[in-house]
Amino acid sequence: MIYRIEIQTHHRNELLDITEEVARVIKKSNIKNGTAIIFVPHTTAGITLNENYDPSVRRDISESLARLFPKSGPYSHTEGNADAHIKSAIVGSSRTVFFENGNILFGTWQGIFFCEFDGPRRREVFVKIIPDA
Repeated sequence: MIYRIEIQTHHRNELLDITEEVARVIKKSNIKNGTAIIFVPHTTAGITLNENYDPSVRRDISESLARLFPKSGPYSHTEGNADAHIKSAIVGSSRTVFFENGNILFGTWQGIFFCEFDGPRRREVFVKIIPDA
């Protein structure tokens, strides 16, 4: 089954912690053990796993990507969001997590982040739950 998470972003570039939303989807599925595939169907957004304890990590990631791929650059794409497409391609549009007893198997401090690169916008994230055999 595929679940949808609705997201409203507030800034052009931001990383939103969606760990709790994904955990709720897993609980709602009533599947105890399995895999969750998290997919972002947008070409100017992405998904990543990283530290969610210290918010400065999110800021560092966002600011570093902005320095590497500034909004104004020598891009061929003329819609004004070429940097967002590049950031999305670098970060990626999907991640896979495992869960046991309804709990995501994370490393220490790890969380799931929706990465907005062309906001603010209304966005969607798809979560596909696959039970263990």
